[in-house]
Amino acid sequence: MNDRQEPQFIGYDQYGQPVYAQVPADPQSYGQYPQAYGQQQQAYGYDAYGQPQQQYYGYEPQQPPQPQQPQQQWIPQQAPAPGPETAAPEPAAGPAPESAPEPAPVPEQRRTPDYRTEQFSFLDQPDEDSEDVIDWLKFTESRTERREEARRRGRNRVVALIVVLALFVAAGLGYLWYTDRLPFLDGPEKGKAAAAQTGPQKRDVIVVHLHNTKKGGTATALLVDNVTAKKGATVLLPNALSVPKDDGTSVNLGTSVAEDGLGGTREALDAMLGTKIGGTWRLDTPYLENLVQAVGGIEVDTDTAVPADDAAKTPAVGQGQKQSLNGAMAVAYATHRAQGEPEAKQLERFGRVLLATLRKMPGDGKAAVLTIESLGQILDPSLTEQALGGSLAKLAEHAKTGAYRTDVLQLKPDGTLTDEAGRSVVKEVLGGTLTASQGSSATPRVGLRNATGNDKAPLAAKAALVNGGYTFVDGGKAGQPQTATQITYADEAQRPKAVEVAKTLGLPETVVKKAGAEGGAVNADVVVTLGKDFKAP
Repeated sequence: MNDRQEPQFIGYDQYGQPVYAQVPADPQSYGQYPQAYGQQQQAYGYDAYGQPQQQYYGYEPQQPPQPQQPQQQWIPQQAPAPGPETAAPEPAAGPAPESAPEPAPVPEQRRTPDYRTEQFSFLDQPDEDSEDVIDWLKFTESRTERREEARRRGRNRVVALIVVLALFVAAGLGYLWYTDRLPFLDGPEKGKAAAAQTGPQKRDVIVVHLHNTKKGGTATALLVDNVTAKKGATVLLPNALSVPKDDGTSVNLGTSVAEDGLGGTREALDAMLGTKIGGTWRLDTPYLENLVQAVGGIEVDTDTAVPADDAAKTPAVGQGQKQSLNGAMAVAYATHRAQGEPEAKQLERFGRVLLATLRKMPGDGKAAVLTIESLGQILDPSLTEQALGGSLAKLAEHAKTGAYRTDVLQLKPDGTLTDEAGRSVVKEVLGGTLTASQGSSATPRVGLRNATGNDKAPLAAKAALVNGGYTFVDGGKAGQPQTATQITYADEAQRPKAVEVAKTLGLPETVVKKAGAEGGAVNADVVVTLGKDFKAP
């Protein structure tokens, strides 16, 4: 029995298949059975010319193999096919004949790939690096998710920030529009203000009489709260203002305060200015001092220095902006009038003290009432402490917001109103005539101007108007004499009353005309301008 040798692994082919080869055996081992092994080798190991041929497992190479050293490959042994037995030939003596050149090998038919288990790696076979790979994939995936989540949160924050900024800008523009602070767009407040200026307005008016208890004299002012327009004003009235009396005659304001009292003066001002004064506040200088002290002092831009008066026990007041004044200094400045100064200068100082005091007054009605009650002042029955405190609180709000004005009523030498004062103050601040609000049945107010050049001519006309039941308003002298008498009215609803006035004075209806925008006395319903042709009825 022949000895078998195990094949030896020599490497891999170009397809990665293992290649095994038989280690060359001793030549003598083939001598006993040359024919049988010769045939066997020719079948498995050698070609027809006796040359050794290398045999591969698996795929065959596409290129013919290079010549190699004779080397026997290991082939699984198979039983030879049965046949006639032949005697083994005698070994030839001498050298073997030279073999013919080997023909080019003919490529064999490609065999079916012989896949083996060791060539594959199955999924169910654990890999020592699989856990690390899985962990790395998980880490990469989680990090990617975190990045995406961070980007998503960042986008959401940017969107939220843009929305907040848009809302903030819209709210700011809306607030500016509502408060009429946009120069290119009118807000509702401006529309309301325009409507308030053109339409009827509600005004609350009180008259203040400042009595100087040390030096004597009075100063009068009107405190106006325009409820419709939300504005406040102080109208300072000179003592030389001519106001009517019940008998049709006229008297200046200072005399009316001293002789007619608070009620008579209030009614005379109503008739003269066409207003409806709600009450009278008599403010003596000691109470003004207490009021300034109660609000903690005031700051006033003084136009002049006030020297100290030892006899009147008044302190000195400095000149300049934002002068801090206590109660005594405020009284000294409000009542100061230098020698030779017009009365308007002293009224302006009184108005500055009133404005500074209003700015320090509380805006709450209850707090303002407590401040008034702390003065211990006995007020006129026409104005209670609650009413006065409420009015001052409203005026204080206007003064703090800057919606406040102070005007001195300008007069002619005879004490009557100038046309400019009638238009700018009486009409704009006080509202002009109140006939529309009083109703058509109210007694018309008739103003009388003298353009005859004769001072005695108006007396007969004045008496006729008073006897006719009309409220007389002294219009003073006209700028220039005129020939014809003229009766004018501002409102078309007053035409019938103007015709009645013409009949009362014995004048034809043709003298009645509608006044222009600049004509007439605006504080009267009907204005009678007496010309040289006027004759007493």
